[in-house]
Formats: sequence, C-alpha cells, structure tokens
Amino acid sequence: MPNTQVWLLTAYNWGLATCITEYQSTKKRLSAITLHKRLVREVKSQNPWYYEVSKCAPQQALRNLERAFKNFFTIPKRGFPKFKKKGKKDSFYLEGSIKILKGNYITLPRIGIVKTYEILPSVSIKNVTISKRANNWYISFKYDYQPIHTAKERDIIGVDVGINALATCSDGTKFANAKAYKQGKKRLTRYQRRVNKKELGSKNRAKAIKKLAKLHKKISDIRADALHKLTTWLAKNHSTIVIEDLNVSGMLKKRSRDGEVSSPYPIDQEIINWQVP
Repeated sequence: MPNTQVWLLTAYNWGLATCITEYQSTKKRLSAITLHKRLVREVKSQNPWYYEVSKCAPQQALRNLERAFKNFFTIPKRGFPKFKKKGKKDSFYLEGSIKILKGNYITLPRIGIVKTYEILPSVSIKNVTISKRANNWYISFKYDYQPIHTAKERDIIGVDVGINALATCSDGTKFANAKAYKQGKKRLTRYQRRVNKKELGSKNRAKAIKKLAKLHKKISDIRADALHKLTTWLAKNHSTIVIEDLNVSGMLKKRSRDGEVSSPYPIDQEIINWQVP
C-alpha cells in the first residue's frame, strides 16, 4: 500500500505542475484523460516499479485534480489546488478484481489478500477507498443494502442543537455533550509539547507525532460516535425529523468555557438519510 500511495502522490503533484506550466503557456486546462496519457508516456515509462501498482490510483488522483481546478474556477473563495505531502490525508482508490473472502479477508488488485480487523459482509463490491489515519489503514466501500423498517415511536420530532447540550428534542429528551476535547486537552498539550521538543526529522519526533495523531483521532471518534448514536435514534424512532438551520461559524466562535462546542459538526439531513429508517 505505501507504493500505491507514493504513485498517487507522484501522479497528483506531477499533474498539478504540468497543469500550471500548460496554463501559463497556452491558457488551457488539461483534462484528466489527457494528463493520464502524458503521465504514462513521460513518467511511467521511466520508472518500471510503477507497473507493480494498480493504475486506478493515479487515474483517480488526476480526476481529483481536475475536480479541484473546476471547483477553483467555479466556486467562490475556493482555494487553488495545492501539492500533496506524504502523511497528510493519505488515501487512494482501487477498482477491478475486488473480492471479500470468508471472514475478515479481502482481495485487492496488485496488493493481494489483506486481513481486516472487523468481519466484512459477504457482498459484491466494485471499488474501494483505502485511507490512513493515525498510522492505521482503513478500507471503505459501498454496496446495496435493503433497510429494515422499524416501528416508530412518534410521527414527528424537533431537534434543537445547542451549546450546553449536544441536542434537545421536542419531547424533552436531551443528549449530553461528550466533551471529548475537555477530557483530552491536558494530554494534547503535553503531547504537542513533546513534539516541539524533538529534533526535526528524527525518529523520536516521528514517534511523538504518531502518538499525538492517535489522541486527535480518539477525540474525533468520540465526537462522531455521539453524533451517530443520536442520528440513529432519531431515524429509527421517528417518521419526520425537523432540524433547525445552524450558523456553524457562529457556534464555533461562541465556545463554552471549557473550549468545547457541543456539536463537532452539524446534525446534517444527509447523515440521517443513511441511518436505519
């Protein structure tokens, strides 16, 4: 997987540099297809080890680059595409001969059989996205699922997201804020101080960064878990859910005294849509 990630970074950064040069000389934007043809001709042919990884990763990287340029030109205040760095938001896309084996094994193109921590469903999938968080690799995929309809406790419920609580429902039910940041604030400060004291480029600094990243991930997971428990309860037990429009920027500015915003991100209708109905 590291070779695939290196190939993806190489393709994306090469494509971005090529697009900048081309636009400066001809004022034209190159498509992902054109970039891939030039990539195979100019870069891949000079590096034989590139043939050991799947072609899907660089193709998807160039499609992402094309979308980034499109967003920059069409969406106001959208920033110019930046060069990618190893270790920041690492992920890549694969498609083709992907098969879930019995239990917690999956076969991936060019990579082979990979063992997962959790038991995988016995379903047919066409593509996967593999990402890295806090030195752990995660695999995600989509498949057709027939939801099980559950009996509803009531037809309609309103949800008010506040500062002191994660959510307050119209029936009086309150969901407390997990306060994950408050619980881990001292450790975050201590771990960050350790990182700052280590020499740049040293192995000890890399270990300290890894430990800090794991704590950030833990805080993020606690917040996400609280939100998904809330949205699952709402979707399973209510036919209609009414949610207030949120000023997220305003909520972020008006923090509570412990530095914690009650909702890590707004309770979005999209999140509820893919919960069990």
